[in-house]
Amino acid sequence: MKIKHITEIAGALLMARWRQTLIAAIGVTFGISLFITLLGFMEGLNKMLDGLVTNRTPHIRLYNDIRPSQFQPIDLYEPYQNYYHFIRSIKPANAKKEIYDAEQIILQLNKDRRVLGTAPKVTAQVFYNLGNIDLNGTINGVDVEQEAKLFFFKDYITEGNYYELKMVSNSIILGKGAAEKMIAKVGDIITITTTEREQFPLKVVGIFQSGIAELDKVQSYASLSTTQKLLGKNGNYISDIQIKLNDMTQAPVIAREYEKLFRTNAEDIQTANAQFETGSSVRSVISYAVGITLLIVAGFGIYNILNMLIYEKMDTIAILKATGFAGTDVKKIFIAISMTIGLSGAAGGVLFGFLLSKIIDAIPFNPTSLPTVTTYPIDYGLQYYAIAVSFALATTYFAGWFPARKASKIDPVVIIRGK
Repeated sequence: MKIKHITEIAGALLMARWRQTLIAAIGVTFGISLFITLLGFMEGLNKMLDGLVTNRTPHIRLYNDIRPSQFQPIDLYEPYQNYYHFIRSIKPANAKKEIYDAEQIILQLNKDRRVLGTAPKVTAQVFYNLGNIDLNGTINGVDVEQEAKLFFFKDYITEGNYYELKMVSNSIILGKGAAEKMIAKVGDIITITTTEREQFPLKVVGIFQSGIAELDKVQSYASLSTTQKLLGKNGNYISDIQIKLNDMTQAPVIAREYEKLFRTNAEDIQTANAQFETGSSVRSVISYAVGITLLIVAGFGIYNILNMLIYEKMDTIAILKATGFAGTDVKKIFIAISMTIGLSGAAGGVLFGFLLSKIIDAIPFNPTSLPTVTTYPIDYGLQYYAIAVSFALATTYFAGWFPARKASKIDPVVIIRGK
C-alpha cells in the first residue's frame, strides 16, 4: 500500500528541485558516455596496435637456435662430474638451422585439436642490389595460401596480387620501404645477392606494408620454392614452423610441450612480444581509472543534491513520520530519488556513449604506416556498457543511501517543536 505513496512522494520531491535533479542526471550521463567512449576507443586502439604484431606473428614458432652446447666434454668425464666448471669462449654447437623431418612434424601438429593451422617458413639473408650499393634484406619464403589464411597476408598487400607469388616463378613481394629505396614498382625486375655471393633476378609482383616501417625497409616475401632455390637447398628444407592456436593464451604451456616433443626451440607469442602486452595493459588501466573517476564524481554530485534536499525538506520529512511513515519508508523515498537519477542518467549515458563512439568511428584516419586502417578504431564491446551502467547504479545507490539514512533518523518532534 505504501509503495504507491512512496513513489508519488519521491516524484513530487524530484520535481520540487527539478533543475538540480536534471544537473545530477546529466552528470551521470556525462560520466557514463565518456566512460563508454574512452574504453571503446582505447580498446580499439589496443586491438589495432596489437594486431600489427599478432596478425603477423605465430602463436608458437618452432626453429633451431644457434647456441653454445649445454654440455662440454669435461661434463662427461666422471672424475669431474661433481665439480663446478668455468669455461670461457664456448663456441656455438655445429647445428643446422634446418628442422629435421619438418613435414612429419607439420602432419602431427595438424592433428592436434588445439592447433588452428601451421605454416612452414624459410628465411634467407640477402642483399638488394642498387647499382653499386648493396642493401641488407631478408626474404621470407612462405606457403602463400597458409600465410593468407593464418596471418592475413593479403590484407597488407598495398599493390599487386599476393597470389602471383605462388603462380609466378622467381617472384618477390617487396616491403614498401625497400621498394622506395630501390625505386621498384610492380612488374620490375630486381637483382638480389645471397650470402654465398650468388646473384638472382626476381620479378616484383607486389608491395607489402606491415605498419612497422623499420621492418618494411628490409623485409620481403617469396614462395618457399624460390627461397629454397636462393639458398641452394632442396624442397624439404624448412627453417621455421609457424603455429596458430585456437586459444592464444595456451601458447606458453604448449610451446614447452612441443619443445620437448620435437626437440627444437619453441618461442611463444607472449615471450616474443611482452612489451606490446604491457603497453596494452597500461592503457586499459588508465582508461578504466579515468572512467570510474568520472562516475564517482557524478555520485558525489547526487550525494550533495540529496543532502541539500533533506535540509530543505525537514518539515516534509517530519510530517511524513508524524502521519505514520516509518524511518525505513523515508529511507526508501530518498533511495528511490537517487536510483531514478541514476537510471535516467544511465539510459542517457548509454545512448550518448554509443552515438559519440559512432562519430569517432566515422572520422577519417589514414596513417601512411597502416594501410588497412581508414577510420579511428572503436571497440563496441557490450562489456563496457554493462560495466558503466552497473558502476553508475552502484555509485548512485550509495550516494542516496547515506542521505536517506540520515533522513530516516530525523525526530519529527524535534523538528515540529523547533518550528
